[in-house]
Amino acid sequence: MNFELSDEQQMLREAAVNALARIDTVAGAREALDQAALPDLWTTATEAGWAGLLIPEEHGGVGPGVFDAMLVQEECGKRLAGTGLLGHLPATIVLTRAAEADDARAAELLPALAGGPARAAIVHHPPGSEAAPRFDGEAGTVSGIAEFQPDAAGAGHLVVSALDGEEEPCAVLVDSGAAGVQVEEIVRYDSSRPLGNVKLDGAAAHTLAAGAAELEEAWHVAQSLLASDALGVAQTMLDLSVSYAKDRHAFGRPIGSYQAIKQQIVEILRHAETTRNLCFYAGFAADSSREELPLAANAARFAGEQASDYATRTCIAVHGGIGATWEHDAPLYWRRAQLSRLLLGGVAGAGDAVAEEILQRARRQADAVQN
Repeated sequence: MNFELSDEQQMLREAAVNALARIDTVAGAREALDQAALPDLWTTATEAGWAGLLIPEEHGGVGPGVFDAMLVQEECGKRLAGTGLLGHLPATIVLTRAAEADDARAAELLPALAGGPARAAIVHHPPGSEAAPRFDGEAGTVSGIAEFQPDAAGAGHLVVSALDGEEEPCAVLVDSGAAGVQVEEIVRYDSSRPLGNVKLDGAAAHTLAAGAAELEEAWHVAQSLLASDALGVAQTMLDLSVSYAKDRHAFGRPIGSYQAIKQQIVEILRHAETTRNLCFYAGFAADSSREELPLAANAARFAGEQASDYATRTCIAVHGGIGATWEHDAPLYWRRAQLSRLLLGGVAGAGDAVAEEILQRARRQADAVQN
């Protein structure tokens, strides 16, 4: 299998680098800790065409695939950028699947979501969770609470993962400005990534032609995007550590010449490359082998969060005293890594999912041998 990026993917990555370089997003994250507003990057995302990355061309998108979206999200992680894509892109997957099933409302909304006038976010719960909001089919309303949802506060449309009257998963579309909808913006601890607490109290909802399979696909894509974001964090920490280890001298030698520093930096590289390989796997599975996506996405998420956690801690250690102060950027990346570990089921949930998937495969193989 060829794991080299195509010319188009290289161009996409370079375009993402150039687009994000126009705004000092790291400085914006630092200022947001003092209650300043985060830089609004949604315009940047729409002008670059990222809003339509997972929407087919027939619905106004560019539709290259999940792996391309992961490349963009990696660049966001490198620069602590909150573009709104983490909530928006999985929502467009559910809406696209609904449109493919002749859902007129979804098909009508997709062009606006692809072009940027409209913005969506998915309100997730882990597959099989009993804590999901409840949809009342007779009344056409949804009620429930979902906390720490990425990009929910900036979205005009919420794609909600809910349970119907028979406790079956269903997807419903809610206008964030409708009666019975409250979205509390959260920008604390990690000030670089906007989150929202969503409270639904009898909010009017449109039932989408999408159920458990489509919601699970969107969930796993979100896991893959978080993995790519974590990879970006780890890569920046690696670059900062290598640069400092070359420039900083102790006892007449660059500190990078000492074995203890070398080993720590190499370990960052090992974590990052493991995550990169698993992100390739997740992107391939999402675009070409969807039955592999649950294992691939959760494995990438687990590895990515482990990589960003180790990389941020080690980068601070390599820099010594300055690395632990607000004079340095490393603590901002550490905060992003720590909060990311808790989002959307968390790193523990991803690890459990990998273990469960492997056990199920082993059981199926054992049954096949016995039969």
